[in-house]
Amino acid sequence: MAVVNIIQSDTLADISQALKKYPSVFVVSDRKVRDFITEPLLEYCAEAGTALRAVMYIRTSERRKSLRTVQKIQRWLVECGADRDALVLAVGGGITTDLAGYAACTYKRGVRYANVPTTLLAQVDAAIGGKTGCNIGGYKNMSGVIKQPEFTFICPDLVRSLSWDVFSAGYAELLKTFIIGDAKLYREAVEDAEFAKLGMFIRKAAQIKAGIVEKDQFEGGERRKLNLGHSFAHAIEYKSGHSLFHRGISHGHAVAMGLVMAAELSEKEGLAPKGFAAMLREDLQKTGLPVDCPWTAQELAGIIQTDKKAENGRVNYVLMEDIGKVVIKKL
Repeated sequence: MAVVNIIQSDTLADISQALKKYPSVFVVSDRKVRDFITEPLLEYCAEAGTALRAVMYIRTSERRKSLRTVQKIQRWLVECGADRDALVLAVGGGITTDLAGYAACTYKRGVRYANVPTTLLAQVDAAIGGKTGCNIGGYKNMSGVIKQPEFTFICPDLVRSLSWDVFSAGYAELLKTFIIGDAKLYREAVEDAEFAKLGMFIRKAAQIKAGIVEKDQFEGGERRKLNLGHSFAHAIEYKSGHSLFHRGISHGHAVAMGLVMAAELSEKEGLAPKGFAAMLREDLQKTGLPVDCPWTAQELAGIIQTDKKAENGRVNYVLMEDIGKVVIKKL
């Protein structure tokens, strides 16, 4: 059984306590958070006597989420003299935690890593559960490994200054988690227009995901439910990356569109009641999320067949019977 270690704190300074037992820490950080998150984090660690060895700043994008970047991180670890006692600390959003985690998991056949997610999407989803990886030729996360981080350090205050686009992308993943695991929290999250309960929502979403992962670390069954909306979302991201007119659709916004398409398919398959997809669409719009996909399900079908969740030419779709009740169906 997997152990998912989540540390939640109201202050970033507490990261120094989490790192005290590690003799050799190498930080890989997104450049975008250097001044307002990473530099203060480094100061807290220095004051506490944490064994920080080196810091690497990387540029992040779906295009840079590649084996080339993974190898760049690993070359840096070699040059810095990182040995088997090293801990790679990823500071940034989901792309950073995926890349740094993958680099750590395959460096010298595996060293330890930990995450400090700085986006809402990473705090409720990407940085939890041990999935690491990179894209291949524009196809999402086609190369990677699953290995649990030493810990994921979640500080909700880090996400309150995010731009609306980045914040809302994470809110889509938060709502997805509640659709899977808690109908009451889903309704609260839809109605909380001022995001007054954000810290509680983050904690609950992280707990739901951690609970599912601990039962099914390697996605043999229950964990597949966390892919709700993602078969469509990954295809939307691929199309966006190759489109002249609809470029730049983020993962979280693609998930929001994917949730609506999954709800429509759930109705079509007779799993969800009539009107369910319209209700979900209205809820997501209420929170400011985009719901209209530029492409039809038929236009996405060919790309979905290449998804890593496809088996024997069929795709394991996660569909909805109701909020709080999802099922896996191979189509």
